[in-house]
Amino acid sequence: MLVQQLYTQCLAQGAYFISSEGEAAIIDPLRETQPYLKLLQEHNATLKYIFETHFHADFVSGHVDLANKTGAQIVYGPQAQTTYKSYVAADNETFTIGKLTIKVLHTPGHTLESSTYLLLDEQQKPHCIFSGDTLFIGDVGRPDLAIKTNLSQEDLAGMLYDSLRNKIMPLPDDVLVYPAHGAGSACGKNLSKETFDTLGNQKKTNYALSNISKQDFVKELTSGILPAPQYFAKNAALNKQGYDSFDTVMQQGNQALSVESFEQHIKKGALILDVRKATEFAQAHVPNAWFIGLEGQFAPWVGALISNLKQAIILITPEGKEEETVMRLARVGYDNCVGYLKGGIKEWIQAGKTIEKINSITADDFSKQFQTEKTTVLDVRKPGEYEAKHLADVTHKPLDFITNWQETLNKNETYYVHCAGGYRSMIAASILKSRGYKHLIDVAGGFAAIAKTNIPDDAYVITCPSGK
Repeated sequence: MLVQQLYTQCLAQGAYFISSEGEAAIIDPLRETQPYLKLLQEHNATLKYIFETHFHADFVSGHVDLANKTGAQIVYGPQAQTTYKSYVAADNETFTIGKLTIKVLHTPGHTLESSTYLLLDEQQKPHCIFSGDTLFIGDVGRPDLAIKTNLSQEDLAGMLYDSLRNKIMPLPDDVLVYPAHGAGSACGKNLSKETFDTLGNQKKTNYALSNISKQDFVKELTSGILPAPQYFAKNAALNKQGYDSFDTVMQQGNQALSVESFEQHIKKGALILDVRKATEFAQAHVPNAWFIGLEGQFAPWVGALISNLKQAIILITPEGKEEETVMRLARVGYDNCVGYLKGGIKEWIQAGKTIEKINSITADDFSKQFQTEKTTVLDVRKPGEYEAKHLADVTHKPLDFITNWQETLNKNETYYVHCAGGYRSMIAASILKSRGYKHLIDVAGGFAAIAKTNIPDDAYVITCPSGK
């Protein structure tokens, strides 16, 4: 028996490969199929099933392409409906992979079709559960992402409470819990950085499995939920309805463009997406380019900030990162990348084209400005981060919602922009700059660096000590 977790840090997502006696199953695969095909080859196994725990909202699954390439059957739990060929299992239905058995446990609440898959070993002993977004390590899935339902989030939260107690908590304590996500995912509120645990330990440490009343559980689960990123519903629809071939998307996007061709795409309305390091972007970038760096949570921020999945995108990338960038865009459904600038920013500069910069200063320099002159500070962190601790009298505008507030600031004002570590502030500055804001100063290192300067304690405000 082999159970392998394939964890992708950028999306905080776990896919799973199970094999026995030359047969295999994959649970919740990402869009790119090659890693799974390679595993099948390495283990001399035939893919029998592709199990989906639910219609994922935060990424486009690879189930359709993988089924087309291998002939494997796509399996969902009860109440799922798809426009492509799939098998909708009944609650408690079992499937065999070699000497192993996978049992479907219908666990609605995160979504109506959400299901947990219980893996029984060669002796039919419960070994692990693949819990999808039903049960995370330290948390559970949010109840507001179900597609086209008349049920309220309170109704779904109540269903999740029952699912946990009726289907999951009765399982043995030594059963391993393999969730679909870890810390950094927007599919829950307070996910652990750990990517698996025993069910027994979760019963001791996870509030959702504690001796909590249904009423209190529903209240806890439905309070303090940030609005879902705008791309979530669109990705869920793609997972339900199907999508363009990943190979076709990659072939279209992984094309080198000359400076002249690059400019033509700009004139046609393509979005310039620069994925280099924040420091490199600050020093020189193509006018009106957006920065979303590969080194951060690239795909989720693309999904949160680029409102149209069909938006034509052209890339500025580090050398050798062109194909990876196209792939990571496709993971969240941005399939209309039409190429990258051959030679990158150096080619643009050598062609004599105009470049722009963003002024970035150290936290120490910011500290001097803040304490001696009137400064307008723009804090783009999430509400919980801001409430945990922030500078007094700042303008708080979370990057997540920049589409809603980007025209509300004063374009004649000078803004010192910071986030927690410097990644999001450069994203915000690039978008604002493309919208006509000219007086932007990025604070390198963000609030983490600011907090280490000599700014006195009384210049800070703590609204909510827990940061919730």
